[in-house]
Amino acid sequence: MSLLLPRAGGALVRYEPRPDPAVVAPGGPPVSRTVFSAAHVVADPYADTAPGGPAAVDWETTLAFRRHLWAHGLGVAEAMDTAQRGMGLDWAGAAELIRRSAAEARAVGGRIACGAGTDQLTPAAPDSPNASLAEVTAAYEEQLALIEGVGAQAILMASRALAAVARGPEDYPAVYGRLLEQTARPVILHWLGPMFDPALAGYWGSPDLDTATEAFLGIVAAHAEKVDGVKVSLLDARREVELRRRLPDDVKCYTGDDFHYPELIEGDEQGFSHALLGIFDPLGPMAADAVRALDAGDPAGFRKRLDPTVELARHLFGAPTRFYKTGVVLLAWLAGHQDHFTMVGGLQSARSLPHLARAYELADGLGLFPDPEAAEARMRTLLTVYGVTS
Repeated sequence: MSLLLPRAGGALVRYEPRPDPAVVAPGGPPVSRTVFSAAHVVADPYADTAPGGPAAVDWETTLAFRRHLWAHGLGVAEAMDTAQRGMGLDWAGAAELIRRSAAEARAVGGRIACGAGTDQLTPAAPDSPNASLAEVTAAYEEQLALIEGVGAQAILMASRALAAVARGPEDYPAVYGRLLEQTARPVILHWLGPMFDPALAGYWGSPDLDTATEAFLGIVAAHAEKVDGVKVSLLDARREVELRRRLPDDVKCYTGDDFHYPELIEGDEQGFSHALLGIFDPLGPMAADAVRALDAGDPAGFRKRLDPTVELARHLFGAPTRFYKTGVVLLAWLAGHQDHFTMVGGLQSARSLPHLARAYELADGLGLFPDPEAAEARMRTLLTVYGVTS
């Protein structure tokens, strides 16, 4: 069988799906790198929801996907932007996700780290003042308390509220310093670039990335004993390497660069990056298998496995980057991890049919679908809904 796949210019191109999947056996956690997959949430397709309302989550299927990641040795980065934090999943939903996932992690012995932010704060109206620094700090503290209370590691996410209220670089160490002084265990600091969230432009007190980097590194250096690592999501490999080389010895760099992750994880003569990546949601088993090649002293084998995946990653995370979640959930549906292509907040409509068709084609070429025939049938169904028949 073959499919007619639409291209951006309106043409239909016939595609012959791959007959066999790439088979990757489950395995233990990699040892040479710490590897987290930022995991998506599965919506409840039967819930009677409305735009802007609370997310309706299919909890069992959401947790089953996390068990799939743990079975392949990956850590789960929970309640991050891949889980549509701030794009369909509010703090109440994220808090329940954290509670349930942490309990599941304890039950199966899986590693988990969870995002702490300030999204319980209501965005200010145009004619109203933003939250104060004290309110931002208190919001962070509330979320940190929940995460540490369920036994998970915390990831201090970049805060839209802090970006809005901060008057300059000096406000960031004031907030982060207070938080880091009281954390029970070392946390991961997250620098999410504006390509992932435009509201975070100028984070760390300056739109100039060199200035922002100095401010960021200053916070890390002042509290190095409380920082397990930093996650850098700027899609700039050179800048990440330069920052990585300046970190204190015991502070890890977790790449969040979904464009350059193979070279950053492999590293160079001066060091390497660990990983905390949204692209490792669809690539989880393949990514874990690749890093185990590094464990075995086989960097060529690592690159042979992971380099071919970059084209798919760059497609999914293409501008506007923040809508990459749509492609991630499409691939989860096609791979059989969920029974529908529905997302919280209706975000399944955020990418065009040609974009989704290309995601299918690239993923199928990599052998990501355990049952290629089932994936083809589901893709055919989606194409039919859009009026493409073959």
